[in-house]
Amino acid sequence: MRGRWPLAFWLGLFGLTWLLSAFSFQLSKTLDARWLLKYPKQWELPLEGAIKSFLDWLVEDANFGLFTFRDLTRAIAAVVEMPYQILRDLLIEGFSSGIGDAAVQIAPSLSWIAVITCATAIGHYARDWKLGALVGGCFLYLAVFGQWESAMITLSSVLVAVPIGAVGGLLLGIAAYRTPWFDRMMRPFLDLMQTVPVFAYLVPILILFGFGPVAALVATVIYAMPPMVRITVLALRGVPEEVIEAGRMAGCTRRQLMWKVLVPSATPSLMVGVNQVIMLTLNMVIIASMIGAGGLGFDVLAALRRLDIGGGIEAGLAIVVMAIALDRASQAFAERSQRARLSGNLVRRHPWSTTVFVVIAATLALGLVLPGVQSYPDRLTLTTGPFWGEAMKWINVNFFDTFEAIKVVILNWLLLPVKKFFGGIPWAWGILVMGLIAGRIGGWKLGLLAALLMGFIAATGLWPKAMVTIYLCGVSVLIATLIGIPLGIWAAERPGAGRVILGLMDTLQTLPSFVYLIPVVMLFRVGDFSAMVAVVLYALAPAVRYAAHGLRSVPEALIEAGTMSGCTRSQLLWRIKLPMAAPHLLLGLNQTIMLALSMLVITALVGTRDLGQEVYIALAKAQAGPGVVAGLSVAFIAIVADRIFNALAEGQKRRLGL
Repeated sequence: MRGRWPLAFWLGLFGLTWLLSAFSFQLSKTLDARWLLKYPKQWELPLEGAIKSFLDWLVEDANFGLFTFRDLTRAIAAVVEMPYQILRDLLIEGFSSGIGDAAVQIAPSLSWIAVITCATAIGHYARDWKLGALVGGCFLYLAVFGQWESAMITLSSVLVAVPIGAVGGLLLGIAAYRTPWFDRMMRPFLDLMQTVPVFAYLVPILILFGFGPVAALVATVIYAMPPMVRITVLALRGVPEEVIEAGRMAGCTRRQLMWKVLVPSATPSLMVGVNQVIMLTLNMVIIASMIGAGGLGFDVLAALRRLDIGGGIEAGLAIVVMAIALDRASQAFAERSQRARLSGNLVRRHPWSTTVFVVIAATLALGLVLPGVQSYPDRLTLTTGPFWGEAMKWINVNFFDTFEAIKVVILNWLLLPVKKFFGGIPWAWGILVMGLIAGRIGGWKLGLLAALLMGFIAATGLWPKAMVTIYLCGVSVLIATLIGIPLGIWAAERPGAGRVILGLMDTLQTLPSFVYLIPVVMLFRVGDFSAMVAVVLYALAPAVRYAAHGLRSVPEALIEAGTMSGCTRSQLLWRIKLPMAAPHLLLGLNQTIMLALSMLVITALVGTRDLGQEVYIALAKAQAGPGVVAGLSVAFIAIVADRIFNALAEGQKRRLGL
């Protein structure tokens, strides 16, 4: 019966929680035992001071014999900074000799024409002319709309962070594939890296590496690497056994088997991991701008701070355009098959390489006499900033009353009652109930893990903030699911609508998380409602995608059997397709929760009073201890939710015989 809970049991559980909360309140008043409601201050774990002391020791005193920890961070910084500065010189600043006013330019940077030609060539090489035109058009957009310099700074960061994240993730994934104990050891670290809010480890990185682009690149690599590790392990394990046996029969050594058989066979899946690294890197550019990354991320953040709706959307759209170009190109490389080599001379064998070389040489020469060839002319620059600003102003003037009415209804009838319920849960009963839920679904080990992780949150004194986080996440995920699953069903049942809906989900997934805050704040002001709207928009895509994928994955034989039995279209959906797609729906719900929690930390900028606010305040004050503790609390909530919904999905698969 584990994992099979009727609706009555869930309602009874929530009712019991409410009664226990009311009973605890009365009991605490009667016995003057406030500890029943609020975790006693003297029982709290002194983690913040311990983390600060540990970081101080690392920076000041840690010595490994041949080198200090400071020497190690400086070496890492030098390794990262060198290619980053070379790429900046190549793409935007030009190469120079000397320092400050005495610097003399040796060679200019690549012209905007040369960069666009390179982008077009990469798109065509990856697939065809259509992709080449799309990628080249995206980069042309950056020049025409005045985002070129910031975009090239961001591209420099991406071109450094992605190879480090992809190669590092590949090597760690290979080690985990070869060594089971290393795989088991890596899993909790990967869970933490993917669930701890980015803001939480920006402070330690800031302390260890200082303010600037190097610290931002290190944070970006840490954020973007975990998916590559996981996908590498899955891809290598997915290589057919007969392929591996063929390699062994051919006399391959262990090293040859890995690099000449396994890795080439898993390349399409590995390229999906590279695609994920690219998208996470671009999602990180705004957050990394807080510690000195610069580029488009800084432009969005600066616009958000001064509520410049036009400038923020324009810079955000530039990130989206770059994301689309890099995403489509990396996907094309993942699907690309080997092409036959052309015969003939060098130009015939490598037409695009020759074209790019000629364009670079020609633009370097022409740029000396025609500045418009080197840098896009300012007089030809277009801007959409005023349009977006006026559009938002028009919406506010004409629809303010409507938006305000919707906001008031949802606040009074949904947000505030749920907030009151979760805010009234005493820490002891909350730990007990969470342990019971997890234990019932996944067994006693999961129940114990959930109780311990929730106990950690209580012991840090962050229980009230955690309850606000759970309430906001829960309401946002509920609304995203109620919207997302019907959209996913529509996309699966109607192919024409599916292309539009999934294309819209692509757009929502490529939008940086900060970009959602600008129009939301302009329309709904600050507060929990604005945070909820931003989280729903950001976390909607997995619910739609998993629902559509689950319905499309239902075996055709089952649908045929239902049709032969006389089922109507509606009966096929509700009695066959949706029950069979339930594991996918649960996994989509899991991913929706993960995205909602990551976005909630960012919505601290619009006035929420949850764990995200604690993390953001710690970053603003450069206090590593409070930031790490609050970040771990968010991560532990995410881990508990992830384990519970994975257990539900596995249980559903077993019941369906999948």
